[in-house]
Amino acid sequence: MEPETGLSDQSAAAEAPARKLRLGLSGKLLFLTVLFVMVAEVLIYVPSVANFRLNWLNDRLAAAHTAALVLDAAPSGMVPESLAKQILNSIGARTVAMKMGTQRRLLAASDVPSEIDQDIDMRHVPWWHAIIDAFDALLFCKPNDVIRVVGPAPMTDGDFLEIVLDEMPLSKAMWSFSVNILLLSLAISGITAMLVFFALHYLLVRPMGRITQNMVAFRADPENPARIITESGRSDEIGRAEEELAAMQRELVSMLHQKSRLAALGLAVSKINHDLRNLLASAQLFSDQLSGLPDPKVQRFAPKLMRALERAIAFCQTTLSYGAAQEPPPERKVIPLEPLIDEVYEALGLGLDVPIRWIVAVERGLTVDADHDQLFRVLVNVARNAIQALEARGAKDPARDQIRITGRREGSVVVIEVSDTGPGVPEKARAHMFQAFQGSTRAGGSGLGLAIAAELVRAHAGDIKLVAGTIGATFSITIPDRAVDLDARRGERARA
Repeated sequence: MEPETGLSDQSAAAEAPARKLRLGLSGKLLFLTVLFVMVAEVLIYVPSVANFRLNWLNDRLAAAHTAALVLDAAPSGMVPESLAKQILNSIGARTVAMKMGTQRRLLAASDVPSEIDQDIDMRHVPWWHAIIDAFDALLFCKPNDVIRVVGPAPMTDGDFLEIVLDEMPLSKAMWSFSVNILLLSLAISGITAMLVFFALHYLLVRPMGRITQNMVAFRADPENPARIITESGRSDEIGRAEEELAAMQRELVSMLHQKSRLAALGLAVSKINHDLRNLLASAQLFSDQLSGLPDPKVQRFAPKLMRALERAIAFCQTTLSYGAAQEPPPERKVIPLEPLIDEVYEALGLGLDVPIRWIVAVERGLTVDADHDQLFRVLVNVARNAIQALEARGAKDPARDQIRITGRREGSVVVIEVSDTGPGVPEKARAHMFQAFQGSTRAGGSGLGLAIAAELVRAHAGDIKLVAGTIGATFSITIPDRAVDLDARRGERARA
């Protein structure tokens, strides 16, 4: 046992880090918030860095404008070389030139480059060119690259102003700007993510965690009413979810309690019915012996006693059958319906001494594709309910107290209707009419009769329902014919 314990401890220890590394809802929320803020900052950064480059170049052109005024105002255009270098250094340019009319005048020059790597015309800069040129200067600038920048000259008499300068200072300034933007973006995304995280954690994550914990605890003991979630009283979707979950849990607890009681009751009833059936069988044997006595009173009451015992045994058998896992599948064959109804009449013990009129209206020669015994049980259970409803009202007048059974064919479906002239089915009993122990309409009833009938009818792919708007209660039973197997029919004809 000790080696197994050690292995289980090792496996548990190996699983523990994996669970710790698991990214929960809070972590995912924080990560996604940071990611989305950074994406937004990138979308802002792209035009910003292009605008920074244009502003930097415009600043150099503005300084060149001022220098051009100074250089142009010099007597005869003569400027000392030292002053010209100072002016160019303040601008950061190598040359300053201006076009006036058809002439291009070089105002100052120092260390003139042999070739220009790029020309930039600030008078006409489309936005997409500005973005492309900005990233070109940021990523592909070389130490010795030289650019020529052309801009307007509004403060002078020239057509445009032109400066030549190194591109590396521009690239360094753009890198510095990018780093600042990155640090600012990280700070903004971090602050925004934390604010969003705490807000959503309080509004969503924590309530969802509470609901999840309650569901786990309720699953462990679903019959405990103390495990039902306590509603927070919120008026939003979380509050609605808590209300619906609490309602569902209350219904489930009530249902489980009812199922437990019904299971215990069913077991007790099955045991009682098993022994009671044996006792009734013995009583039936004694009644058979009594029927052989020549006493007129015995001869008069013995058949009634035997029918009562047969009905009691049949009821015990149906109760035990319902307690089984499921009914056996029907053994269907084409049977005449009217003789089957006569058997039901005899099994129910209806005779001249019973003040209930039995009326049968079935199409001549009507047949039904069904299991004989199961359809017999269906009709017995439905008709017995009708008899009990009439007897509960005080059946004494055959002209008023009637049970009517009709049968007809509608295409490939046989429709059987069992109706009575009793008080009908109460409204509160209709919702659970075909559920065991819930659909009874009389005191002391179990509701098994209709539940058994519904189960047997569904086994035939049929349907049983209460017909609305009739006097008393009318139950409609539909039994469809089986689908015709053409291949089997051809095989039978071939063998014939």
